[in-house]
Amino acid sequence: MLWRKLARHGSVLIATVLLGGLLSAILVRLAPGFDVDEAQLDPHLSAASVHALRESRFAERNILSFYLHSLERASHGDLGTSISLEQPVSTLLRERGPLTLRLVGMGLLLSWAFALAMALSAAGLRITAYDALTTFLSGSFLCIPAAVLALLSVLWNVPGSLAIALIVFPHVYRYARNLLAKAYAMPHITMARAKGLGELRILFWHIVPVVAPQLLALAGVSVSMAVGAAIPVEALCGFAGVGQLAWQAALARDLPLLMNITILVTLVTLLANSSADVIGHVLRGERV
Repeated sequence: MLWRKLARHGSVLIATVLLGGLLSAILVRLAPGFDVDEAQLDPHLSAASVHALRESRFAERNILSFYLHSLERASHGDLGTSISLEQPVSTLLRERGPLTLRLVGMGLLLSWAFALAMALSAAGLRITAYDALTTFLSGSFLCIPAAVLALLSVLWNVPGSLAIALIVFPHVYRYARNLLAKAYAMPHITMARAKGLGELRILFWHIVPVVAPQLLALAGVSVSMAVGAAIPVEALCGFAGVGQLAWQAALARDLPLLMNITILVTLVTLLANSSADVIGHVLRGERV
């Protein structure tokens, strides 16, 4: 029974990844100006050169055929070649992936540290003024666009991971704060305080087991938030990561590169959410 459920989860994950790649390819193909290359505007090019540039995208016109052919090549380890950068996609992802992984990982660590510290203090202290201050602070960051935070990080010379953390932080804080406030308001918590139990004991024995599954689910969602935040941060801060690569590919309508990046991001997001879901089931004592 367990293996059947795992196989079903794996089948859904693979189907979602493949569908995400196909949809991204269709959106790029249908985007205005897909068949236009800036090089065609060069007045020094001959008619034959312009025709050759137009024919270079001929294979991409039938998007379904192009996608199936790309999957066939990917099964043999060939992810294709970037049209704009003229380099193998696998090489580009391998070179730029570690930087994005560090930025996203550190951004998630900082955002969760800030959010949990503020949420625990607000729920534990139960001071109206402090609660209003933390809510105002998180709401302020929630209203600031990601691109603005990225530009401020450049102007103030702060790490890009901090910009990603500030983008993710308000989403994590608002949910965690409401979850902890609801848990602290439960009757058995009041009884535990009345019996003289310490705050740390109440936290780890009565609060964490209740909120852990929901926070794990939020952790899975926050991964996709951080990956999405990495695109404007890397593009505007000049970090040579996968986010900047996605930005460049979108501007150049680089179909092979965009399709593979979409598949990669979809896979990372689904794996994070699935892992959080499985761990949550284990913590609740349920079967996957």
